[in-house]
Amino acid sequence: MSKYHASRAILVLESPWELDDKDANRSSVIPFIEGVAKLTGDTEVHYANFYDERSFQIALDCLCKGELESRIVYIAAHGHQKRVAGVDILKLLSRVADKSRRYHIDGVLLGSCFVGEHTTTMEVCLEESRLRWCIGYSAATYWLDASLIDCAILAAMSRLEHDDFLERDVPIETLAEALQLFDPQALIGEDYGGAAVALKDAMSFVLQLRGRGQRARNVTGQVWEARG
Repeated sequence: MSKYHASRAILVLESPWELDDKDANRSSVIPFIEGVAKLTGDTEVHYANFYDERSFQIALDCLCKGELESRIVYIAAHGHQKRVAGVDILKLLSRVADKSRRYHIDGVLLGSCFVGEHTTTMEVCLEESRLRWCIGYSAATYWLDASLIDCAILAAMSRLEHDDFLERDVPIETLAEALQLFDPQALIGEDYGGAAVALKDAMSFVLQLRGRGQRARNVTGQVWEARG
């Protein structure tokens, strides 16, 4: 009997959230992402938990199997400063970048607080890899609100084809479209001091186009300009 295989996948690497003292691994982004996959079609959700650097590598190895046209990596975990689930974001992104060519990984969405403020790290990891984009939050975001935004972004970016990254306009317009239902001035979280932060000031977008000599660029301003 032949087996069904989609041509795309969202690889979800999630660390336990423990949103309250009764959260025994209750909270998860998986139901949301499974809905995205059903909406977009031809997309599977491959999922694994991680707890530290070693288990992240094991989880990533487990999910990177088979031949698919494209993959998106969604890292869903608590973040603080330059660390996700206690691991330096450079180490996590470097491991994804190392697998990006062999397993056709197009982009990384960092569903973690604060790490998106380190756009230089994101740019370094994109360059010399197959990764085309990386998105992260530069504030401590509200869990449900950010998860809904993540779903919109994943649904939109899952539609893009390899050649859509030859020019800057297509991915930027796609991201702007994904954000249309969200008010840029809506309060999405807090900074390190506890002050409220608007959505427009809480996200970072880094893009690397296809082609020799192309460099990763912070396109956050261009995305919000296109969003209007």
